Amino acid sequence: MMERDTDILIVGGGLVGASLACALQPLGYQVTLLEAVAPRAAAQPSYDDRTLALGAASCRILAALGLWEALAAEATPIREVIVSEPGRPARVELQAARMGLPCFGHVVEARAFGAVVLAHLPTLPRLEVLCPFRAEALRHEDQSVVVEARNDVGERCTVRARLVVAADGADSAIRDLLGIKAQTHDFQQTAIIANVTPEQAHAGRAFERLTSSGPFALLPHQGQRCGLVWCVPNADAEQLLAMPEEEFLARATERAGRALGPLQKLGQRSSWALRQVVPASDQAERVLLLGNAAHAIHPVGAQGFNLGLRDIATLAEVLADQQRDGEAADPGLAAALDRYSALRRPDQQATIGWTRDMVGLFGSELALTRRARGLALGAIALLPPLQRRLASRAMGYRGHIPRLALGEPLLPDWSGYPS
Repeated sequence: MMERDTDILIVGGGLVGASLACALQPLGYQVTLLEAVAPRAAAQPSYDDRTLALGAASCRILAALGLWEALAAEATPIREVIVSEPGRPARVELQAARMGLPCFGHVVEARAFGAVVLAHLPTLPRLEVLCPFRAEALRHEDQSVVVEARNDVGERCTVRARLVVAADGADSAIRDLLGIKAQTHDFQQTAIIANVTPEQAHAGRAFERLTSSGPFALLPHQGQRCGLVWCVPNADAEQLLAMPEEEFLARATERAGRALGPLQKLGQRSSWALRQVVPASDQAERVLLLGNAAHAIHPVGAQGFNLGLRDIATLAEVLADQQRDGEAADPGLAAALDRYSALRRPDQQATIGWTRDMVGLFGSELALTRRARGLALGAIALLPPLQRRLASRAMGYRGHIPRLALGEPLLPDWSGYPS
């Protein structure tokens, strides 16, 4: 049996867990990353065919983590966002140039992100990766948390940490081991994702169609490709996944409102069921939930991973402030976890509520609701202050904005980074 002592144990090496490992390095903690899936970008569930729309705040966070330079070659800027509803005249057109911005953010494929972050992890001097190991038991003892894990061939390891961060997804094993109950809402929708090539160049434009059966998005990729995210009722998903390519492209073209002309080429299709998972608490003694373990949300507005990155940046900031203020460097202190939760709660609750309400609002066929949402889109289309507010929130600037999201160092007035 392997035994390890570490400062911080991250359970889950997907998008959020691996990014957190990068964020913690400047603070001098010994970090252990426990991941259940063999270390290949193609195998880790987070690094699939999804398209990640990263707001400007997220791009700044990734730059601070040392990941953006390698990602930039795979990223496509979002220069315009167009939101519409089929059969309704009002539509919102947000143009970055009109707001004095180079872009609202960038689009990156999750698989490309996985390749970059997995290549970066071995360069981190205070990180140990234990993979593939799955957490099976957890207990508290002597101001620490002990996690027991096992791999597929029965080998066991025990990790003792002062702080455990659960970044192991919506079905978090750590959350279950702690007995933290979660409220789950099934949207009765499935997201179908694929790469498509339209007839017309996207020119950095992102399109979102808000329909009664679920949102439909086309996000700009490099070249002329676009990432398609099509949310449909569960009953329709199997047919769309099995549909001949030509018929699928024709239906997707109509759903897109022919925004970029006919869709002409289709990549591999995949899907995942959509549900909202919100635990009763995001922490326990010396344990913190991050990313989808703390808030799995609907993909409308592409806020999921962006929300997780703001979690990461805020946790790193809280721990950095604790060191700067001369407090004990114990990362699992209750005061630090409570401060993190207090800082993150407004943003998390607002984002969770907004995504849920958007799905409900545009899923309603009531005449009064249809009129209300038409008026809302029309007001945003006509009023630049509302457009700027919407763009700022979509870019990740809401609530407490962590220093990394502003392009500032974790410890701006302190030169004592541990060597």
